[in-house]
Amino acid sequence: MKGNLLQLIDQFLEYLEIEKNCSKLTIRDYRHYLEVFEKWFTTNLPDKSLADLDLQIIRKYRVFLANREDTKGMTLKRVTQNYYVIALRSFLRFLIKNDYKTLEPSKIDLPKTESHSLKFLEKEQVDRIIMSIDTSKEEGLRDRAILELLFSTGLRVSELVSLNKDKINLDRKEFGIIGKGNKQRIVFVSERSALSLKRYLDKRKDIFKPLFIRYSGKIIVDNNGEKMRLTSRSVERMVKKYVRVSRIPVDATVHTFRHSFATDLLTNGADIRAVQEMLGHKNIATTQIYTHITNRQLRDVHKSFHSGNKK
Repeated sequence: MKGNLLQLIDQFLEYLEIEKNCSKLTIRDYRHYLEVFEKWFTTNLPDKSLADLDLQIIRKYRVFLANREDTKGMTLKRVTQNYYVIALRSFLRFLIKNDYKTLEPSKIDLPKTESHSLKFLEKEQVDRIIMSIDTSKEEGLRDRAILELLFSTGLRVSELVSLNKDKINLDRKEFGIIGKGNKQRIVFVSERSALSLKRYLDKRKDIFKPLFIRYSGKIIVDNNGEKMRLTSRSVERMVKKYVRVSRIPVDATVHTFRHSFATDLLTNGADIRAVQEMLGHKNIATTQIYTHITNRQLRDVHKSFHSGNKK
């Protein structure tokens, strides 16, 4: 089985794509994590097979991960090390399901990582960022439409840049999206966001298919304008630019707008299951990270009963 390790990894990745409907990004990451394990395993344990895998070998692999450096020469963060182990556990689970003899993945524990506070923007901070945009040019209208849409819908940046003009219904103020794991959902556009999108699209005179296009570099005309599509990296740089210009006290990113969308809904009384659907979360536990800062009932209890609130 040792000689077939790369083949088994390929079979596992095919399983993720076909059976589990995982995204291409997830499959790419899992391929990287497992190929790192394959190289380490075959190099350091040439006489071993996956049937010999035990917790002692796993500990040695984790020591290797703890000392592994990333592309910037920095050792891997604990959370990043866990991604490698999570991928390995999933791979072993797949092998056992297909009657291969190997280590039971449930025996491999994941160490707790540092807890990071959830970063989100207040409505006033979102407004400050948006108002810092110069909309006298078409590029500025695009940037405002992007930020308004991020806050209005909670879209992931990959979902945002994949949008096409013909899929946006500004009359109904909603559209369908295929998100992470090819999960379909409906997103809703606020009145303000719809207005910004309309102003931007009314200014566009091109025939390019993408909803958001780039304005720097050479104009490349192809059949559908794909080469003019704005990239995720460009959106990330754009958000950083306006966060810096607005001078808000939060180092906000594109994903911060997604957090802000969720906290805004929950703070104003939205049902967590509805927010789960709008975010496209597969598991409710993922959405529950927002509840500790948005639980209105707990806030009302504190306001009513804590002695420090008594006049």
